[in-house]
This record gives sequence, structure tokens and C-alpha cells, in this order.
Amino acid sequence: MQRSGLSVILWTSGLALALLPARASADVKLPLILSSHMVLQRDVPAPIWGDANPGEKITVKFRDQEKSTQADDKGRWMVKLDPLKAGGPDVLTVRGDNTLTLDDVLVGEVWLGSGQSNMTTHGSSRLVIDPVLGKLMAGSYPKIRLTGVGRKGWVEAGPRTSPGFSALLFSFGLRLHQELDVPVGLIVCAASGSSSGAWLTDAMLLADPACRPGTQKFLKTPEERKKKYEIDLAAWEKAVERAKTDQKKPPAKPAEPKDSFGGLYHGNLKSFVPFAIRGVLWDQGEAGTGISTLDQYTLMGALIRGWRQAWGLDLAFVYIQKPSGHGCAWDDDDPAAKYSDKFASLPDKVPPLSTGKYREDYIRIMKHPNTAMAISSDLCPGLHPVNRSGYGVRASKAALGLVYGKKVEYYGPIYQGHKIEGNKMRVTFTHVGQGLAHKHGDKLQGFAIAGADKKFVWADAVIDGDTVVLSSALVSEPVAVRYAWSLTHPWANLFNRDGLPALAFRTDTWEK
Repeated sequence: MQRSGLSVILWTSGLALALLPARASADVKLPLILSSHMVLQRDVPAPIWGDANPGEKITVKFRDQEKSTQADDKGRWMVKLDPLKAGGPDVLTVRGDNTLTLDDVLVGEVWLGSGQSNMTTHGSSRLVIDPVLGKLMAGSYPKIRLTGVGRKGWVEAGPRTSPGFSALLFSFGLRLHQELDVPVGLIVCAASGSSSGAWLTDAMLLADPACRPGTQKFLKTPEERKKKYEIDLAAWEKAVERAKTDQKKPPAKPAEPKDSFGGLYHGNLKSFVPFAIRGVLWDQGEAGTGISTLDQYTLMGALIRGWRQAWGLDLAFVYIQKPSGHGCAWDDDDPAAKYSDKFASLPDKVPPLSTGKYREDYIRIMKHPNTAMAISSDLCPGLHPVNRSGYGVRASKAALGLVYGKKVEYYGPIYQGHKIEGNKMRVTFTHVGQGLAHKHGDKLQGFAIAGADKKFVWADAVIDGDTVVLSSALVSEPVAVRYAWSLTHPWANLFNRDGLPALAFRTDTWEK
């Protein structure tokens, strides 16, 4: 068939246009953390960000706010909504060459849960035997929203979604929701078996004066880097298997050895930055730092400061005390104490220094500003405690007191100071709450004192108001005191009347 001259022109022109390369175009896109059903953090600027064509105008609208910007030469853009009041649901729209609509957006309190397996373990796991938690997770909570690594957007907490979520973080968030009466968003970003060193970058470590010498020394030791990689790889392999079981996206594989840190920061955590959050609930410690030249107290200081700088917020940090459990509880009938160690008599000999050193490093972390420890020495013990609801409630108390100014006692008695009174020693405490008390047995016990010879013996202990007076017929001139100084100490029974156990402490700096 012959074509007319005009048809040939039109046909050949169309063919030519079809063969031309299409104009580089990309729809406006948002990261997975920004989706329908999400919770935005109240009372702080809330970043909204994504990708588009270079130079494309982007407009974000939420409630009565409308913010505009232009994508940079790499197509990246960000706006920050002015601080928002709790409430919702509302609709958030992002308009560029295309329009995205996010429905059912709430505003309230947002917390990130991170660390290792005790944070990742979900409510339906065989590692959790917690009837209280089971009943809670069977409920519907339209104002609690859940997301995390490998999850495509946010979901409402309910019978079909909660059991597959972090048992600890859910328990924590539910209590906050009940006490604050605002929407709560929970983000879980943790990895089984992970060391704390994997969660911050080399830049964070090297920028921290306390960590810099140890970090530089570690980086010069190839065998240490290889060992750290093997630990990270083993943790990753377990996480992949868990992801297959849960039908979730597996986490990123850690980088090969390595002249840098931060495999889990870059592979997992970074995707959530700078989504506005109130704070972090941290449960990690069994795997240590992964850096032989740094202890947990020092490294966690760098991590806390590094994350705050990355987010541009003074994030609150609440962390679970490690090691978990191994002390007696105030009330054995409390469901939270169901699996706790029972009160025991004193050992024949005072435990050596080494048995309490590990616990000491974790207690010291609470000295970092805007940081609180969730006491767990009186809760279910073990590498994987089964009572996650008890842990979550305890952590929520710390958050309610530290962050939200609630009049709730979240610590047991904490050593403040001491003075020598002849052949006796008087110890003072903070966080006495409703008053000091001992529980179980007919006397207060768990204190050991020593003279200048550095030989510790069990002390006779008497509560006197908000102080404890110590003495021993074997020590005429006491110099130092230790309390609950052992990895396992069900025999230490000092509490405040709020039902919280006194923290282990020592006044000496001796090496034995």
C-alpha cells in the first residue's frame, strides 16, 4: 500500500520521536518510613524528605501548613514542618510532577527500639513466655503504629500485627500510650547478636575524645577487625533466617573487613534518619562493644552523642540494665516477678571484684546526660528473659520520669556518699522514694566493708532514716563498702518502698 506524502511525513516523524531517548523523569518518591498510618513526632520540627527530578518544585501540605522547596542537583529534597500538636488522623500530601497522598497520619510520641536479640524477639516467639503480654497483644490499639527494618510502611497495632512485632518495644509503647493519652509510633531497628560498635560510624568514634585513642589502636589491628566481622556476620546470618521465618526483608550483609565500623548503622539505621523521634529504647550488651580497646560505658557515650548529632535532636536514651536479672524482687506475687530469682542467704564468702565489674560498666552509662537505665536486676534473669512485659513496663517508668516529667519513681536507691563515724560507716542514697526498706528475711543484708587491708567481710546493716549504717566486729576502721557486688546477688535485699531494688555499687577503686 502506498502512503501519501503527508502520511509518510507524519509516520516518519512519529517514528523518529519514538526512537529519541525519553526525557529523564522520576516521580516524587518518599522513603519507606514516610507512609500512610505513620506517627509524626509532636512538638519538634518534623522532616519530610525524598527524591525527585533535579530542580523539581516540591510542596508538602499537612493540616494548616504548606512548605515548598526545590530538589537539588541530585534530586534530593527536604522540608521541615513546624512543631505539631498531638492528634489526628490527618492527610499529608506531597506534590511535584506527581502527587502522593498519605492517609491516616497521626501526631504523638515516636520511639526507636534498637540493640540486639532481646529487642528483635517478637511476642509470638518461643523465647517469650508471657501471659500478660499475650493478652495485651490480643487487643486493638488504633493509635499505636508499628514499623521497622524490612517493613514497608506503618501498620496499626492489633491482634494480627502486634504478635509479630518486638515484644519489648510494644510493651514499652503501650504503657506510654496509656499514661500520656497520645498516639505512639514505634520503630524497631535491631540485629541479633550485634555489638554496640556496629551501630555507630568510624566518624562518630573518631570524633569522640574518649573513644579516639582506643579506636585508632583497634583499627591498626587486622586480626581484631576480622574477629569483629565474624561476629557481625554470624549475627547477620541469624537475622536472615529469622527474616525468612517471618517472611520479611532480610537486613543488609555486613561489609568485609574493614577499616571502618558502622555496618549496622549504614545498612539499617541510616534509612530512618532524620525522621523525628523522641528517644531510643536500647537493649544490648551481651555481645559487648565488638572493639576490644573500648568498654561499653565509653562506647555508648560516643553512640549516644553520635546519634543525637545525626538526628539533630537531643534524643532521650533509655536502656535496659545488663546483665539482666539475678536479684530478688520486692513482691514475689507480682506478675513481673514470676520468673525472678528468689531471695537467698548470704554466701559464706564475699564475692571477688571480678564478679561485679561487668554490671558496673552498664550502671555507669546512666551518667550520660538525658539517659536513664531501666532497672532489671529484680526481673526475670537470663540471656533471653521471657518476661518482656515486665521489662517494657520498667523501661516505660524510666521514660515517664526522665522525659515526660511524671512523678514516678523509676530508680531504686542509688549510692550518693558515705562518711566514717568511728568504727561505723554511714551510707546515703538518692532515689529513696517513699523510704528505704529491706524485704525478705529478718534483716538487711548484701553490704560488705573493708579496712585498709582491703579484705571485705559481710557487714551488719541497719536502716536509719534515709541512710544505712554499717559495721563489723572484724573491721575496726572501715574504709570501703560494696553492695550487691556480684553477677548473681539474690541475697541483696535493699529496696525503696516503691518496690525498686537498690543499685549495686562500690566505693573503692581497688583492682582486687
